[in-house]
Parts: sequence; C-alpha cells; structure tokens
Amino acid sequence: MPSLSRRRLLAGATTMAAASAIGAQVRPASAQDLQKISIALDWYPNANHAGLFLAQERGYFAAAGVQVELYTPSDPTVVLQTVGAGRDDFGISYQTDVLLARAQAVPVVSVAALVQHPLMGVMALESSGIARPADLVGKTVGYPGIPSQQAFLTTMMASDGAAIDDLDLINVDFNLVPAVISGQTDAVMGAYWTHETILAEQEGYPVTMMRVEDWGVPDYYELVLVTNEAKIAAEPDTIGAVLGAIEHGYLDALNEPDAAIAAMKRAYPELDDEVERLGIGLLSGVWLDPQGRYGVQSPARWTDYAAWMKASALIPADLDELAAFDATLLPEPETTASPVAGP
Repeated sequence: MPSLSRRRLLAGATTMAAASAIGAQVRPASAQDLQKISIALDWYPNANHAGLFLAQERGYFAAAGVQVELYTPSDPTVVLQTVGAGRDDFGISYQTDVLLARAQAVPVVSVAALVQHPLMGVMALESSGIARPADLVGKTVGYPGIPSQQAFLTTMMASDGAAIDDLDLINVDFNLVPAVISGQTDAVMGAYWTHETILAEQEGYPVTMMRVEDWGVPDYYELVLVTNEAKIAAEPDTIGAVLGAIEHGYLDALNEPDAAIAAMKRAYPELDDEVERLGIGLLSGVWLDPQGRYGVQSPARWTDYAAWMKASALIPADLDELAAFDATLLPEPETTASPVAGP
C-alpha cells in the first residue's frame, strides 16, 4: 500500500476536478435560495463521515446550492425507511442493507460508494491465538444479532473447512469491544478494523482481525450514500451537485486529515479525536478505487455480492440488484488521480 503521504498527494490531483464539478452546478443567488436537504448518518459521527463535515464547514454544499443537515437518527436502523419514504433526502447505509431493503420493496438507490471495500470482520485478542476461522471451533463468538453477519461467519467458517455449528454464537448487541476484552466471548463478529480494533488497543488489548473478504465473502462496498427513486427522477442535477460537494470534502479530508477531524470536533465536541484520527489513517486506503476515483460503483461488484446474498438466502433469487444503484449521477472528473492500491 502507498504511504499515507503518497495517497494524500494522489488524492490532491483530483481536488480541482471535484471543485470544477461543483462549480458547474447552478449557484444560488443568496443564502435564502439554498435548498434544504437532510443526510441521515448510519451511526454516531466518526472518521467515515469526515468528508461530509469538511464539505459542510468549507461551504462546498452551499456552493452546490444546498443547505445540509447532517444528523444521526435516534434509531439509525431506520435510515433506509426514512429515505425511501422521502422524509430524508439522503442517508448513509450499507450495500448489504440496501439489497435487503429493496427485497422489501423499499425504493432506495445507492448513488455513491463512500467506502470501496468491507470494513467488517472477526476480532479476537492477540493473546487468544485465534488467527483464522477454523480456530473458532469450540469457541464462543459474540455478534450484534444481525442475520447478514451470521451469514458472513457461516461463509468464513466454511472457507476454512469448518462450520458455524462448530462454535457457540451469542448476541452481545453492539457491545463488541467489552465482550471480547472482558472474556465474555473468545471473539466477536461485526467489528470494524478501522474502529473497534483501535478502541480495543487503546484499552491495552492487542487484537487480531479476520476480514470477511479474506475468507470467502465477495468484496463489497461497506458504506454507500442512498437516496430514493423519486428524487433521482425529479432532481438528478441536485443529486449530482451534492455528490460533487461530498467528493470535494473527502478529497480534502485525504489531503488534510487533521482539518477534517477538527471540523467534526467543532460539530461534535464529545468526539474522541485521537480514535478518529487513527481511523482516517486506515480509511484513506479505501475511500478511493484503484484508479484514484471517489464514489464509483461497478455492476460486477453489485452482481457478485448479490449472488452471494442469494446463495445465503438473504434476498430472493429474482431480485434485480442492478436497480439498487445508479452510477450515472457522479460528476465526471476532468482528470483522474494516479492509481491507489487497495487495503
């Protein structure tokens, strides 16, 4: 993987292109002309959202003609429902959940990939000696009770010649770090290698991480920005302008991570800036695709991942996964950064 400083330089090559894309949109005559929109976050503000807060603070949304409210719903699990119903204009969610929602006829569509690769996996204490899925045989594994994560674990175990029935799976809700460092569980499924690993190691517990894509789960987009079908039909220019502003914010965050953390900290003073600073250092390798582009999505990634979900009985076999995303609304950059290695 290129050094962080190199990735910053590569990202900077596209910053002017993103700015140009924003400038190409119609600018408001005054602040009163700004269109008010909401973006519902998937969780409390963290490094994954850094580009959004930087875009807001630096006026990129205003330059795109919109006044944005960034907020965390009291129940983040309803983001896709509120976006699908039009109560929120945009939301941050997950490729998995978008496909699950569309299987329930929720008309949400992913319009940009915020994180190009999975962040999830199985975390265990380094002292446990657990280094691969087969090491979980006879062990207790905690997870948040989410069916798709159980499917991840099933695939991971099978890829290493074992079975999920060979371990004891218990629901620990989202108390993943406490469960593993207290010894309640031997490992936890659903931890992010950009967040929970940092929290555990700050507590003095070195950990190992088995990433889902290394053990049989197809590569997928962890975080995506969604809107609904009606908004795409009615306001494609507004969506394109918002996406340009977001891209500009994330490219700035790659070049100026400290500024991005500071912008988040000003909006949320309770933020643990050291955790999020480390998080950005890890995320900088998965915000861009190998060609140095931000937000892009491919039909193959959606098709391959949907095939796995269908085989895992998570979604019906006849679901049209290609209707779940729209890659046409991203502004076309004038130039492309040099290729960036993946995680």
